Amino acid sequence: MSASDIDTEKQSIHQVEEVALHGHVATDKHGHALIHIDPAAEARLRRKMDIRILPVVALMYLFCFIDRANIGNARVAGLEKDLHLKGYDYNILLTAFYTAYVAFEFPCQMINKAVGPGKTLPIFSFLFGLFSMAMAFVHTFGAAIAVRFLLGVAEGAVFPGIAFYLSRFYRKDELGFRLSCYIVCAPAAGAVGGLLASGILKIHSIGWLRQWRMIFLIEGIISMGIAIFSWFVLADRPEVCSWLTPEEKALAEARIKIDNVGSTVVVDAIHWKAVWAGILNPVTLASSIIFMFDNTVVQGVGFYLPSIIKSIYPTSSTIRVQLLSVPPYVLGSLTTLATGYFSWKTRNRTLYMMISAPFVMLGFAMSMNAHVRYAAAFMVAIGAFSFGSLCTAFSAANVTSDTARAAALGTTVFMGNVGGLISTWTFLPRHAPRYLPGNAFNLAGSSIMLILSVAIWLWMRKENRAKENGRDDHYIEGKTDQEIADLNQKHPAFRFAY
Repeated sequence: MSASDIDTEKQSIHQVEEVALHGHVATDKHGHALIHIDPAAEARLRRKMDIRILPVVALMYLFCFIDRANIGNARVAGLEKDLHLKGYDYNILLTAFYTAYVAFEFPCQMINKAVGPGKTLPIFSFLFGLFSMAMAFVHTFGAAIAVRFLLGVAEGAVFPGIAFYLSRFYRKDELGFRLSCYIVCAPAAGAVGGLLASGILKIHSIGWLRQWRMIFLIEGIISMGIAIFSWFVLADRPEVCSWLTPEEKALAEARIKIDNVGSTVVVDAIHWKAVWAGILNPVTLASSIIFMFDNTVVQGVGFYLPSIIKSIYPTSSTIRVQLLSVPPYVLGSLTTLATGYFSWKTRNRTLYMMISAPFVMLGFAMSMNAHVRYAAAFMVAIGAFSFGSLCTAFSAANVTSDTARAAALGTTVFMGNVGGLISTWTFLPRHAPRYLPGNAFNLAGSSIMLILSVAIWLWMRKENRAKENGRDDHYIEGKTDQEIADLNQKHPAFRFAY
């Protein structure tokens, strides 16, 4: 490298470090970056973050979802019989979890924002492992409801918390694929959970704990171990990462600022103007409704797939039913990663929403026919599981501050959890084995998902054209830096990201 090249590199590093400082913006009033970022240095930083962060949060979420959905595996292994559940008792048990999940999810997200997700995620993860393990020791319906409620409180912080955590490290277009790398653990949890359950059921007993209780005991202990490990690994934001060099810290901060026009800090203090901007953003509202209908499907599959398979193959053993639940989840995992990757490379999320929704529609249309019901599960898996990363990335990409992003993600996941609550009542015992009302509801919901995806895409195109024509230029006239930072999507340089 020549002396002039070295001088140029040093100058570039100095410029990056300058805009990374608190109080400095990284873009001009038109949204153009004030610095040049070396693509090779950025790629190296991205790989380093991928290796350090993604495996930990993926493991955390994998067992978060396993601890939530393993009740479906426990059901076919004797939970209902041992706890003397009748009628709608199982649905009530599921509802207890989602009541807590929905009620505490947004407050927990604000705790993530106030304290820092690098600290709160390990704590909440340890708690959901503890409460999952506690299910192994319940003997009454009332005790089971109480434990499932506490599990819902702890897990309410994890899904939006991880998405928020990753948004502090990755640029908007990079985020979708990284979200899919841990959200893929939702369908993977179905596969791993089915395999784990079938393996655990081969263990005769541990003391007086037998059969379904072993599932909760062993999987809860694993979750707590992962949480303890994550406490020592997850740094709260790039600025405090011990495994990043000073130059890499500055680059990581500058990258986030460039993506958020008008921002003078990467991590701002909570203020309600930004909170409401995140909640009431039209993209947040649209993606929240889409995710609500999608999560009705995803959670319903997690809770009821083993039971539906049992209705298709009534003479099969419990272990064979668990194993038959694995293949649809494997396919769902692959499509989740594929859509996340291609949405990153094409910088487009709505396109893959519009592609995925028809598969869900086709799956539930096929579910009306008993002869193809198992094949229908594969169609649903292809389309449904990818929406978790697409919807959360879509919300995160269309706000400009850390506070607004926390609120937008909290709102989106809150509505997704409302879908989870709905899912506990979509497949009722009296509708077995065809479950026509549940299938019809999900067919209608997936149709709404497609309609909303198209509608919000058309609306964003219209808004971006209006901004390009100068409609919002007057908003920055006479404003202070803080007032400009608070404009969020009203900033004239802001563009809605498809």
